[in-house]
Amino acid sequence: MARYVFITGGVVSSLGKGLASAALGALLQARGYSVRLRKLDPYLNVDPGTMSPFEHGEVFVTDDGAETDLDLGHYERFTGVSARKTDSVSSGRIYSTVLEKERRGDYLGKTIQVIPHVTNEIKDFIAIGDDEVDFMLCEIGGTVGDIEGLPFFEAIRQFAQDRPRGECVFMHLTLLPWIGAAGELKTKPTQHSVKELRSIGIAPDVLVCRSDKPIPEKEREKIALFCNVRKEDVIAAPDLKSIYEAPLAYHREGLDQAVLDAFRIAPAPAPNLSVWEDVADRIFNPEGEVRVAIVGKYTQLEDAYKSIAEALTHGGMAHRVRVTLEWIDAEIFEREDPAPYLEGFHAILVPGGFGERGTEGKIKAAEFARTREIPYLGICLGMQMAVIEAARNLAGMENAGSQEFDHEAGEERFEPVIFHLKEWVKDNQKIARTVLDDKGGTMRLGAYAATLEPGSKVAEVYGTTTIEERHRHRYEVDIKYREKLEAVGLKFSGMSPDGRLPEIVEWPDHPWFIGVQFHPELKSKPFAPHPLFEGFVGAAKEVSRLV
Repeated sequence: MARYVFITGGVVSSLGKGLASAALGALLQARGYSVRLRKLDPYLNVDPGTMSPFEHGEVFVTDDGAETDLDLGHYERFTGVSARKTDSVSSGRIYSTVLEKERRGDYLGKTIQVIPHVTNEIKDFIAIGDDEVDFMLCEIGGTVGDIEGLPFFEAIRQFAQDRPRGECVFMHLTLLPWIGAAGELKTKPTQHSVKELRSIGIAPDVLVCRSDKPIPEKEREKIALFCNVRKEDVIAAPDLKSIYEAPLAYHREGLDQAVLDAFRIAPAPAPNLSVWEDVADRIFNPEGEVRVAIVGKYTQLEDAYKSIAEALTHGGMAHRVRVTLEWIDAEIFEREDPAPYLEGFHAILVPGGFGERGTEGKIKAAEFARTREIPYLGICLGMQMAVIEAARNLAGMENAGSQEFDHEAGEERFEPVIFHLKEWVKDNQKIARTVLDDKGGTMRLGAYAATLEPGSKVAEVYGTTTIEERHRHRYEVDIKYREKLEAVGLKFSGMSPDGRLPEIVEWPDHPWFIGVQFHPELKSKPFAPHPLFEGFVGAAKEVSRLV
């Protein structure tokens, strides 16, 4: 059976619970243990799939088609363990499941209550896959004291009571604010946070304290005394130059040893941190720099494109270059010439998105990259906009567009090169959708295979002609326009195995111009950069040498 580490947070949100959880998972792996990480979110949405990126950042998609919190991206990037549907749950999903059981009569007429029915459902979720790994790390979203999170805190309290002694450890993240006028770190917020946690029956075994200053020995002793933990279990979490320094930084502070001590595992296997030492070396000792423009819709919030930013960093690490990103609002290009904004960049990336806002600007960005022979990577909507650009400017289809933007109504000349996908095949089963379906969970989600054209640029990039990538979309390039578009040079170099759905397009006579319907950024890792991002940054590096 697995040992469990429950990670909670206090004082304020955004302290870095997800990063701390991921780093701990990487450190336990470095000691030879197998791990799985889970996220329990208190919000009432069933999943983040229908949330605006401005609300909750990007939606991370798993191979099996779950739309999850972006922290699962951290988990995968640090551990290499592919997340599953069973690794993410919200209050909304828990309550939905409980109510479905009640409607079926599964509770035999009993009154349904938070305790025990909701908490039991949470405990059952936590225990899934209990026999698969050595350690299960479960992060609880929000902060202690939030009314939405109370069922989760009660559930993990019960869970620890139900298990044999020594099988569950609680790790709590808090803030040590620096008060400039006083010239000292204040421990009181941490004391109050731990008091709040203890009031609901949970005593933390390890405290991780975020601060932008080193923690003096006096303050460390004070925290240990008033929070009832050993001084060695007060772990400093200073601000870092790169998130990929976290495993090494936490190891220096003794986080992994403190957790193993809490489980009374002695002697613990020595860690092999060579992978993370190499990662840190590549991050902090670059041999060049490339500038990449990301022309998107949600540029005001970088978390909306978190995985893309990280995948570009990974691509830079593969070539030992620093990738400097600049976020450009696509709407600007609907009013102004893109040239003054995009000249000077070594590559252009247009990411995914939903809705019409900014799409004409993305089309202009694709045109600029094509005509100026600047490396271009279009992801999901970014691929579709590149196809529309080719249709309008080269194939003589001046009214080319997408059904997503409702142009088809009343316009006889409208040519929807991007159409609403109504059916497709998943695991040998046909899936059907209509525009009237619920929005949540109804897209083409998860991992799908694609076949690449031998000799194409993308086949060269991947080094194979068969791939599997994660999708999240409900609109596709219409295959009926393939012949017309290929006649002007746009190559359909990747297709679904049945040949019905275009997965990849490229310009063969361009130095590097690839559009993909899927989301390659979701599978990139610092120690295993995704081939597309490695190739994209490599092409940008070549441009930088010529400038």
